[in-house]
Amino acid sequence: MTTAPLRIALTPGEPGGIGPDLALSLAQSDQTHDIVAIADPALLAERARQLQMDVTICEVSAQAPAAPAPQGQLNVLPIALQAPAQAGQLNPANARYVLDTLDAAIDGCTAHHFDALVTGPVHKGVINEADIAFSGHTEYLAQRTDTELVVMMLATEGLRVALVTTHLPLKDVAAAITPERLEAITRILQQDMQRKFGIAEPQILVCGLNPHAGEGGHLGREEIEVIEPVLERLRREGFALNGPLPADTLFTPKYLQNADAVLAMYHDQGLPVLKYKGFGQAVNITLGLPIIRTSVDHGTALDLAGSGRADSGSLHTALNYACNMAQARGHLTNS
Repeated sequence: MTTAPLRIALTPGEPGGIGPDLALSLAQSDQTHDIVAIADPALLAERARQLQMDVTICEVSAQAPAAPAPQGQLNVLPIALQAPAQAGQLNPANARYVLDTLDAAIDGCTAHHFDALVTGPVHKGVINEADIAFSGHTEYLAQRTDTELVVMMLATEGLRVALVTTHLPLKDVAAAITPERLEAITRILQQDMQRKFGIAEPQILVCGLNPHAGEGGHLGREEIEVIEPVLERLRREGFALNGPLPADTLFTPKYLQNADAVLAMYHDQGLPVLKYKGFGQAVNITLGLPIIRTSVDHGTALDLAGSGRADSGSLHTALNYACNMAQARGHLTNS
């Protein structure tokens, strides 16, 4: 894989939260790649003073070549706040600012000025309070890149979990798992494991929906009527799919030791296991986009903003994944 420095866009997210603190923490060490925070330089300078951090804010342009920052410096693509921001306080007046930083990052990635995007936490509620319809990063990225379907994956050391359905009431999950959706999600997972992770023949474990994967139809027929026919059709195309397997035994070393990813049917089937294994060191990855996007696995933590107690572990994990994925994609493109 190439060793040339990458250029990664970082959006700190909600200005009143810990996102600016996490961005500033990057200046505490030399950077191998050029991490560019897309934010208001004055906000970052003020937060650095509050945190008693000696950080030089270096303003850069979107088109600048990759130049990793030395220790003590943070490279920043300037986007102005709409109103003053205070650590720990939400202000709907800055909702547009949050989306402006995202727009600049997305535009930079699609124009190939950045190799990947890492997003910090946003506060959906305060954006909606500003009369801006916003349901989350993932949906916004899909809309801005004209992507019809995306897949949510969370990853930590030794485990990657993708989801067929995400934020649905449990009573609606079974109806949402149609053959068409399951096939489309599985194809995206397979494609991005190859293109963005550099795994030529990904081994994918697939959860059943029901306890004991339906137990031959006695505990539900979704495995027989929906899941297995889709998996069998894709296996004939060369997909390496093991399942549907009972979720209570799938997440054990016997199965996971040879797996590249797990496909869970719903949010609370797969993510509790992953967060137990790697909370604070996990990353949210959006598959199916034309760009690489990773994110921290936590919220804005308003109570910790400006305190110096914010844990940057998830940010560093998200950055590492973004860099590895960009390198894998570049290697495949150049090979």
